[in-house]
This record gives sequence, structure tokens and C-alpha cells, in this order.
Amino acid sequence: MTDLDLIIDYVAHHSSPARAADLYEKLHSAIDTLCTLPLRGRVVPELGLLGIREFRELIQRPYRIVFRPHQHNIVLVGILDARRDLESLLVDRALHSP
Repeated sequence: MTDLDLIIDYVAHHSSPARAADLYEKLHSAIDTLCTLPLRGRVVPELGLLGIREFRELIQRPYRIVFRPHQHNIVLVGILDARRDLESLLVDRALHSP
């Protein structure tokens, strides 16, 4: 399952299907804007401090849409809960990725 699937499933079960549908539209619309504005958003601050400036993010509270522009494409890194520590999320992904 993708981050988006997990988020929408969680909201549908813990809030309401209508709220999940609304959130899906907001996140999907934000991601769609990257097709025409691939440098939209800001450099991910935690990574920028380490000199890693190729990762950018859009904020759709309370989520961070992390992506990397690559030539004529966008690589979606993840949709992360902004209330959590980004470093912890990335370490967790590294340890549990196939």
C-alpha cells in the first residue's frame, strides 16, 4: 500500500469516509500541481541543513508531500505526517524496506 492509501484508509476508519474523500482530493490536487510546477514547494528543511537540497516538499496540513524533481519527472518520496519526526520516519523506512 502507498502512503496515500494508508492515510485515506486510516481517516476513513477513524473519522469518516467523507472526510477521507475530501483529504484524498486535497492531497491528489497538490501532487497534480507538480506536473506543471516541479520546483514548487520548499527544500525539506531537515535535509537542507545536511546540505541535501534536491528533496522538496509541499505542505497539506498535517501532511508533508516529499518529492524529488528528476529531469522531466517527479519522484514522490512519500506523504508523511508532519506531526511526526521526519528523521524517525526515514530511519523506520530504511530499516523496514524490502
